Amino acid sequence: MAFNTLQLVVKDRIAVVTLDRPPVNAQNAELRSELTQAFDELSDREDVSVVVLTGSGKTFSAGADIRERPNLGATPGAYGRHNRLVRESYYAVVECAKPVIAAINGPAMGAGFGLVMASDIWVASEDAFVSMPEINVGLAGGVTFLQEVFGRSRARRMFYTGMKVTGQELYRLGLVEACLPADKLMPYAMEIAAEIASKSPIALRLAKEAARMTQVMPSRDAYRYEQGNTVALSKTEDAKEAQRAFLEKRAPVYTGR
Repeated sequence: MAFNTLQLVVKDRIAVVTLDRPPVNAQNAELRSELTQAFDELSDREDVSVVVLTGSGKTFSAGADIRERPNLGATPGAYGRHNRLVRESYYAVVECAKPVIAAINGPAMGAGFGLVMASDIWVASEDAFVSMPEINVGLAGGVTFLQEVFGRSRARRMFYTGMKVTGQELYRLGLVEACLPADKLMPYAMEIAAEIASKSPIALRLAKEAARMTQVMPSRDAYRYEQGNTVALSKTEDAKEAQRAFLEKRAPVYTGR
């Protein structure tokens, strides 16, 4: 499927989604709609095990396209529809059935940082920084997710001031897997993606679901839930193949069943 604001390439069970709305990949209604559509599609594609999300050019995403906002209040329901689209584009990434790796190739601001926080694994370039700069244009949004990622003081300082946190600082805080020169970013992200793509598709799907669902469960219930997944997986052909391959000292050949 062709998109106007995204690039989507699938190869070797890895999907690469590139935000492509020059010059800074600002998110307008079209990009958000296409992003939702793309991730819904990738959730269902049997030839995809993992997704890498990145930006074109030197910016991951500068966040919301502020040019859309001034006219929203003029039409009844327009703000509600706008906010719904913003939420759905974020949750399309969160709820994607496949693990998502954010390759942060440059600034990820506001809703751009939101897409990073929606992803499972983060890798940053040395040119990257993240921020929630809404306060600088008289707005305020995103503290819900900031407080899930950062400690109380740092999250609220970012929210109240719009401060930038560099890729190097994200690495120091243990929030990204690596902070790399720009030309090393995608090869490293693809290396992680290839390792994930080598696993059983059915196990990956349940692993992603468990990682998301257990965050909102009490510990005892979460542990029982995971044990249930393990029991279900133990009965699959993929689990039997993995165990045979281990004993035979060979790479497993998965069928997703």
